[in-house]
Amino acid sequence: MTGPRVHLETFGCQMNELDSELVAGALGALGYRFVRDAGEADVILYNTCSVRERAEQKVWSRLGMLKETKAQRPDLVVGVLGCMAERDGATLMDRHPVVDVMCGPAELDKLPALIDNAVRTRRSMLDTDPAHAAGRSARSVALQGSASRRSSTLGAIGDSLEMLDLSRAISPIDANARKSAYVRITRGCNKFCTYCVVPHTRGAEVHRPPDHIVDECKRLADAGVIEVTLLGQTVNHYRFEHGSAVTIDGVVQPQKGRTYKGSHHRDAFAGAQTTTFADLLARIHDEVPAIERLRFVTSYPRDFGDDVLEVIRDHPRLCRYLHVPAQSGSDRMLKLMNRGYTVGEYYEFLDRARAILDQPEIGRPLMISGDVIVGFCTETDEDFELTKQMLIRSRSKNQFIFKYSPRPGTHAYDKIADDVPESVKRARNNELLALQSTISDEIAREQIGSTFGVLVEGLSRAEKKKRGIDVKPGTGMVDITIGGRSSAFGGSQGAPSVSGGPTTTALQPVAHAQGSSVQLSGRTDTDLIVHFEVPTAGGRAPDDWIGCIVPVRITEATGLSLFGETV
Repeated sequence: MTGPRVHLETFGCQMNELDSELVAGALGALGYRFVRDAGEADVILYNTCSVRERAEQKVWSRLGMLKETKAQRPDLVVGVLGCMAERDGATLMDRHPVVDVMCGPAELDKLPALIDNAVRTRRSMLDTDPAHAAGRSARSVALQGSASRRSSTLGAIGDSLEMLDLSRAISPIDANARKSAYVRITRGCNKFCTYCVVPHTRGAEVHRPPDHIVDECKRLADAGVIEVTLLGQTVNHYRFEHGSAVTIDGVVQPQKGRTYKGSHHRDAFAGAQTTTFADLLARIHDEVPAIERLRFVTSYPRDFGDDVLEVIRDHPRLCRYLHVPAQSGSDRMLKLMNRGYTVGEYYEFLDRARAILDQPEIGRPLMISGDVIVGFCTETDEDFELTKQMLIRSRSKNQFIFKYSPRPGTHAYDKIADDVPESVKRARNNELLALQSTISDEIAREQIGSTFGVLVEGLSRAEKKKRGIDVKPGTGMVDITIGGRSSAFGGSQGAPSVSGGPTTTALQPVAHAQGSSVQLSGRTDTDLIVHFEVPTAGGRAPDDWIGCIVPVRITEATGLSLFGETV
């Protein structure tokens, strides 16, 4: 007997992508099957994000379109997962009765039981009152802030939620699949930036035990993964104090993070009984040599110790790429955002990082990226000019630039007027994008003549468009959708295997058109996008390159894209 068919669509950041992978693994192990077309699904799940308004609007649109669908198929179960579920609570079901399941990010371990309960409830509703079943919700809810929360004790913070990470579906991946994966090292955040909803939806900062993390990396390596990205809202704040560890049913639990002020040179809580972030990086590097690339996101600019930078310098498989958001170049704006550092402190960090890690003369440049919010409450022309100066001074390979949009549940939404006109936000956003494009283009052109190892991900976008291919080459797998774009995830049988953010299971290979060459695309360890040509006649088939690290000499550059030839 086959299980229910599930369509899972994911919006937002890497955290959400990993959450979807873990959810899919848990459901797949119970016999659920994943389908690309929502019209074929028995269960539709939206894993949501509240950080950006655009992602939220997409979810509202999806739910609106399901009203008619559910009227025709009242047995359909609809679930909203993630930050929107946690932030809006059960009122979301009042606004959209099509929703049967709501589950916050800190309660995803409960999702299989919630779905089972909703399926059974909907069947009962159809049996007892079929005329009104379509317009009513099964109301299966698990939210961190609800009265049904398992416990508020430290030991219970990560009980079965930690087991969701530990039991992720890891199986040998297809040789043609992209061989990268996400591994969570912390959950939640303690920063309470005034514009950000994450501390309210994902809870307080919690650090996973280092042995769990190392073991997960080993299992991924055994499955064929060669690149791991460690995830955390403030990833460089990771520390696990072994003397404070709590064990429940034989499993060491995650523990709450602490607010602290660290030293540039030594972690404030380092010691024989503490695993710091630098320690963790070194352990994974040394104990899992099959991981050829180890990277991490997202870093917080304050308290970033030299110990971490030195570990990156001294361990060759640690990527020299740092994603460190500044958010603004104005001290006044940073204070209003409650970021906890000044522009001067941000610059000081960049100078230290480049002094220790930037070595382009030996082919090991350091690449920086970040985030910028434009048009935050009360931002003046002077504040904006300082942000432009910050972009020029920081000289990042790229910046993710966003117009500020008030997020319900945040301090700024409740306490600070959103007084910058939308037209001003749009103009400033476009100006920053143009400035960053110029900087990115300059940095890209500086790479001409250098040779980098490129992890091949598949056909380039231009090649896909030319061939009319809309799935990853060499796979033909069932998809979920990440942020509105199609992305390979899972197969039609059982739990999906791992290739990282999200996972893949090959079904049927994609036939390649005949021609003298094909353009492939991949990334350097510094997160630069590289396109290069390989022959289609004789030698290796294009699919055989995917998942390999290939030396490529850069011959051309434009914006964020590099072009080269294999050496």
